[in-house]
Amino acid sequence: MLNRVVTVAALAVGGMMLSKQMKKSRTQNGDSSIIEAIEVNVPLRTAYNQFTQFEDFPQFMKSVKEIRQLDDKRLHWKANIAGEDKEWDAEITEQIPDKRIAWRSIGGVQNAGVVTFHKISDNVTRVTLQMDYQPDGALEAIGDAFGAVRMETRANLQNYKEMLEKRGAETGSWRGKIDQH
Repeated sequence: MLNRVVTVAALAVGGMMLSKQMKKSRTQNGDSSIIEAIEVNVPLRTAYNQFTQFEDFPQFMKSVKEIRQLDDKRLHWKANIAGEDKEWDAEITEQIPDKRIAWRSIGGVQNAGVVTFHKISDNVTRVTLQMDYQPDGALEAIGDAFGAVRMETRANLQNYKEMLEKRGAETGSWRGKIDQH
């Protein structure tokens, strides 16, 4: 009998903790939100230029399988999320060279965000990524509550840093501007 009481109490506490964690990173409309930053030991222009090479993202983003750039503003993504293959299109809603790239999904996996670039010194750039996303289904919601997206984002930024610092130069660049819409 005592074991059952302890088990029920542990489940209740675990449920309360999970519920509290799930509410912690939610926006007003129910999306989850994360902000992660990393300092990369390259000039600002190099860090920005590499981030415009969307088709290279699978080199440093673990779950991204492919990105095709459809035109200056639209991208088609293929990724594995919580063990499930998913595809979606995204549009760049604002792009200011050496400052920011903002996007939102258009169909499929719901997400939007902005990556900003900040000069710390001539050879150090802070890259800050802010993203809002909508977990799809119970498995994604539980993973989100336990910080899976945050941990993967942090790892992806670390991989980006290591790739870029090892190479020392960007693989290409797109210096065009897209006005906010």
